[in-house]
Amino acid sequence: MSGTAWERLFGWRHVFDDRAVVLIVAVLAGALALAPLIILALDRAGRLSPALKADLRSRYLSWLIMVPVIVLPVLLGAAPTILAVALLSLLCYREFARATGLFREKVMSVAVVFGIVAVTFAVADHWYAFFVALTPITLAVLTAVATSLDRPAGYIQRVALAVFGFLLFGVCLGHLGFMANDARYRSLILLLLFSVQLNDIFAYIVGKSLGGPKLAPHTSPNKTISGSLGAVVLTTLFVFMLSGLIFTEGPLSGTVQRLVLGLLISISGQFGDLSVSSIKRDVGVKDTGSLIPGHGGVLDRANSLLLSAPTVFHYINYLDSIGGDQATRILSGGG
Repeated sequence: MSGTAWERLFGWRHVFDDRAVVLIVAVLAGALALAPLIILALDRAGRLSPALKADLRSRYLSWLIMVPVIVLPVLLGAAPTILAVALLSLLCYREFARATGLFREKVMSVAVVFGIVAVTFAVADHWYAFFVALTPITLAVLTAVATSLDRPAGYIQRVALAVFGFLLFGVCLGHLGFMANDARYRSLILLLLFSVQLNDIFAYIVGKSLGGPKLAPHTSPNKTISGSLGAVVLTTLFVFMLSGLIFTEGPLSGTVQRLVLGLLISISGQFGDLSVSSIKRDVGVKDTGSLIPGHGGVLDRANSLLLSAPTVFHYINYLDSIGGDQATRILSGGG
C-alpha cells in the first residue's frame, strides 16, 4: 500500500487543510451551540407548548449525539468512513427487514448481509469493477438461494424484498462509501450529508410557514408542495455556494454544473425520503425503529441518502472522476 493510500485511509493530521471541511464543521458546531438558546428564547416568549418543547429538547439531544457520530469518522480518515457507511447499511437493512418481515427469512437475510460486506470490501479496495459486478452477482445469488429453499409459496415476495433491500442499502449506500476513495472525500461526503439534512429542514420550515397543497398526502401527509419547492431553491443555493470551495477548478467549478449538483441533491433526497415513507405506509408502521429519540430509526434519518448518494456519485464521477488519481485495488493487490 502506497503512502498516499495509507494517508487517505488513516491520516487525520491534514483534516482541516480543506476550507470546505472547516466551514461545515464550524457551522455544525455553531448550530449545536445556538439551538438551546433559540429553544429557550421561544419558550420564554410563550411560543412553545409543553409537548413541542419536550419534542425539541429530545431532538436536540439526539442531534448532539448524531452529529459527532456522523462527522467524526469522516474526519478521522477514509477507513473509518467506509466502516461507518457499512454499519449504516447494516442498521438500515436490519430496520427494513424487521418492518417488512424479511427478517423471518434468515437465509435470505444472511445472503443480503454477505452482499453488503462484499460491497464494503470492494469499496475499501477501491476496486470499481468488482463494486459494479457485485450487483448482478448478488442478485443471482439471492435468486439461487431462494430457489434452493424449495418453497414456491412466497417466492416472489422473498426475492423481491431481498433484492430491494440489497439495492437500497448495499448498492445505493455503497456509493457513499466509495466517495472515500477520492482525495477530496471529506468535503464531498460532508457536503452531501449536510445538504440532505438541511434539505429536510428547509422543506419543514418553508412548508410550515407557507402551507398550501400537500405534496403526496397518501404517502407523507405533512409534506407540502411549497415546502418541497422551497427546499429545492434553498438547498440548491446552499450547495452552489459551498461547492465553490470544493471545486475551485475543473468541470464542476462552473456555475451551471454546481447549480445542477444542488438540484440533484435536493430532488433525489426528497424522493429518497418519500420512498421510505411509501415503505412505511405500505407495511403500516410510523417509524422504522426507535433508536434515535425524536427521529425514529436509523433509516428514518438516512432515507434521503438512499437515492442522493448514487446520483451525486455518478454525476461527479462523470464530470470529474472520483478517485481517478488514487491507487486502485489497494487490498487485493491487483492494481
